[in-house]
Amino acid sequence: MTVRRDFKDPASCRSELVIGQEEPSAAAREQLTRGGSVLLHGPAGIGKSTVLRALAAEYAPAARTVLRCSATESESHLPFLALADLFGLVLEEVSGKLPAAQRTALESALTGRGESTLQRDGLALRLAVLSALRALAAQGPVLLVADDLQWLDSASAELLGFAARRLGGTPVQMLCAVRTEEEEYGRHLGSPTPGFARAGGPPCPPDTLSVRLGPLTRVQVSTLLDHRGYTGLPRSTVREIHRTSGGNPLFALELGRALAETPASPRPGEPLPVPTSLRALVLSRLEMLSDEARRTLLVASAGARPTPALLHAAGRENAESECAQAAELGLLATEPEGPAVRFAHPLISAALYAEAPAQERRAAHAALSTAASDPIERARHLALASTGTDPEVAARLAEAAALARDRGAPSVAASLGLLAARHTPADGEPGPDERRLQAAEDAITAGEADLARDIAREVLTRATVPAERVRAWMVVIEAAGQALGEVDAVFPQALADAGDDPRLLALVHYMLAWRALIVAGDFAEARQEAAHAARLAARAGDRRTELMSLAHQASTETLMGHPDAAATTQRALREPQDDYVACHHNGVGSARFRWLLMNGRLAEARATITALLREVRRRGMVESEVHFLRSHAETELLSGHCGRALDLARESLRLARDTGIGEGASAMLASLAEASGGDTGRALTLAREAVGHAEEDGDLMYLSRALAALGYAQFVAGDARAAVDALRRVRELELGLGITDPARGRWHGDLAEALVLVGEPEEAQQVVDVARAHALRLGRESVLAVLDRSEALVRAARGETEAALAQLTSAQDRLAKLGNTLEEARAAFALARLRTLPRTLGVARAGAGSVPGPMSYDEAARLFRRCRAQPWLRMAEAAARSRPVRAEAAPPAPAATAGSPVVEGAAAPDGPAVLEGLAAMERQVAALVMEGATNREIAARLFVSVKTVEATLTRVYRKLGIRSRVDIVRLAAGRRAK
Repeated sequence: MTVRRDFKDPASCRSELVIGQEEPSAAAREQLTRGGSVLLHGPAGIGKSTVLRALAAEYAPAARTVLRCSATESESHLPFLALADLFGLVLEEVSGKLPAAQRTALESALTGRGESTLQRDGLALRLAVLSALRALAAQGPVLLVADDLQWLDSASAELLGFAARRLGGTPVQMLCAVRTEEEEYGRHLGSPTPGFARAGGPPCPPDTLSVRLGPLTRVQVSTLLDHRGYTGLPRSTVREIHRTSGGNPLFALELGRALAETPASPRPGEPLPVPTSLRALVLSRLEMLSDEARRTLLVASAGARPTPALLHAAGRENAESECAQAAELGLLATEPEGPAVRFAHPLISAALYAEAPAQERRAAHAALSTAASDPIERARHLALASTGTDPEVAARLAEAAALARDRGAPSVAASLGLLAARHTPADGEPGPDERRLQAAEDAITAGEADLARDIAREVLTRATVPAERVRAWMVVIEAAGQALGEVDAVFPQALADAGDDPRLLALVHYMLAWRALIVAGDFAEARQEAAHAARLAARAGDRRTELMSLAHQASTETLMGHPDAAATTQRALREPQDDYVACHHNGVGSARFRWLLMNGRLAEARATITALLREVRRRGMVESEVHFLRSHAETELLSGHCGRALDLARESLRLARDTGIGEGASAMLASLAEASGGDTGRALTLAREAVGHAEEDGDLMYLSRALAALGYAQFVAGDARAAVDALRRVRELELGLGITDPARGRWHGDLAEALVLVGEPEEAQQVVDVARAHALRLGRESVLAVLDRSEALVRAARGETEAALAQLTSAQDRLAKLGNTLEEARAAFALARLRTLPRTLGVARAGAGSVPGPMSYDEAARLFRRCRAQPWLRMAEAAARSRPVRAEAAPPAPAATAGSPVVEGAAAPDGPAVLEGLAAMERQVAALVMEGATNREIAARLFVSVKTVEATLTRVYRKLGIRSRVDIVRLAAGRRAK
């Protein structure tokens, strides 16, 4: 008999399991799959019940009997209630299998007939629960699902605990959840209820795996809010939801719901609307505070990092005793690392602040405006304590914003700038809209593109001054990021507003240069627009825009392989310089870095990018940080430091996803790093994500790079045909874009080598020849060495083995001198493969036909280990293990059977002669079959998938007029079918 409750929850519940709790869920699954028990724990609202339901739905089908209970606080005083929920529906099935005393005690406890108690029938009841579980398990596996164990009635807890400790190897699994409020599991699971205290802990088997569910990250909170329909929230608001909720999904959803029901989003400095449902969680405890203690906590909630000293300075004379009172009620937590006053949960602070009348909040800020030591904090509190416009307050806020900007806190600067605009009179100088635009530009620097765009759009609704309107249009365009196609209609409006002002026109034409590059994919037009913008800015005396335009022109010329690239870069580096442009990701320093990287000057490139990264972090330039993390990862990848590149690429991707900046580009670089040093499956996923982003944004420039990453990942994963398809698209795109420099994406060698694997050596040679011509013109030494490696494989496919070995050896030596360790390792791997190919391919080998063993791959494996190139190392090790079988050791061919092909003539041709009509890939596969290699061994040896081997063999059979591997072995043995 199977007793199952309805575990099929709505799709939303199942999806929430994926959002933020993947790792703990995976640990629980592993334990349940092994037949063990799991106890989920964590604070209220963290998602325990959701995870519990999803796991139960997943594992219930494997159990014959599923027992379930879900305790509630209001019913926790009723004895045996949980026991009745668990065993009520199976009582008839098990009662006949219990001894009389046990049956009577259990029936009395479950039905309420009689006066069964633990004191009177303790042993009989305990044994009855244990016997009932064993009886059910004798018929098949049992899954016991219990939620909210903290409310389990004490009698049920004690009985279940007794049975759980004695189940031994009985096929009974428990899947339970309990609320715990702090990190230390052991301190709390022993006593959430009186029943637990008597039972000695939760009622689970001794080897139960405890799995703590932790708070969600900001990205996960954003995903959860989107999933529930709370979309379109500014990232700054999502960040505040995450901070206020402490990453608790229930709290985050309630805050999101409250915002969705609020007509307007809170302005900077205003609290989030905390719904009544969440206020109720803390207000009952707040009501137990004295009025003075509550005022002290309000001042603390208004401060950025309150301390007793700050509270004293703000006029709270009894701060210590009042904070101690709050701590006793669980409202404050002790701060072990310093004297700060810390709320037990951010929601307590938010609810307290939201509940306070506006007048009391202003009074708290007024007290802090003189008590705070930091000028930025003083200015913020002064603004929040004031109402209406006030030029003096506005000026102090603008000064504080400038100070925050200098400190590398552009997000704070943006918030203060908006407060300054709010307090600036309409006829002020500077005006409120000018201060709003400065705040929008600070928001762009901080990576808060949506906030910047909203500010600029608001300004455009009323601004009439051309300079303000063009400045606002520039913010709208910058906020679009790579999706410039979405703001295409903005450019004509910006040009119209610019009129004939060269300074304003320079700004617009600089953005038109980016549009030409990203949307139109026209490098020549992008170069012309950037040069025009530089001339206009020089005429207007706008050095910053001139330098940005020159940097853009230099970068475009570098990517094009234009002969003026070096000269334009030098022009951009002339004095006077601008500190902001020097470290901007589209600025002069970035242009110089790209030039160094493409010219193979890796040490200088690394020094340049690390200095740039350090400076943008100091300034808080988030978009530039995302960009430079990618650039640093790319430098390490080219140097062969795959592990370091993987760490940097993952960091860039995390930051990109957290801010919504450059997600496609970061996914592209992370794919390259994963394929070289991590996991090929993840590399493929990330590459497809990058392609999707580029296609959605209409970004042709990054589409070619994303496809190159996809092709490389497919190549490393062993799918040469798919790699060819992707890289052919890259070739077509770059031809259309006018990109000729093979150092831009460095995909040419991969395409040539993939073409060799799929039996297209002639096209592979064409790829090498075209790329080599451009590489020679531009002096790209590392590209030329890689192309030599690829050409050697083309020669090997044509049977020019001696020349191939010599060219590969030379390429490996050159790559070693250039510091391209990963490419050097790939050359060593190719050499090992060539040296161990069968004699039927005409490969020269020392030792009169001997087959080298695994030692042939030692050098390649050593280099791959040095690079931490795990996917490549696994391939080298697999190839070393699959040493070929000698032809003379092959088993004798079986006698011909009906349907076997008949070869006319006095003697059968030898293997190599028969293979002459086959393509290179087909010859290699057939020759290895002749030596007795399996399909899996062939795949490892030739660096292809098993499916590719099978498809190739099908073509071989068709061309040779045979039907199976047996017929190929006959040819190798020189036999003739009868």
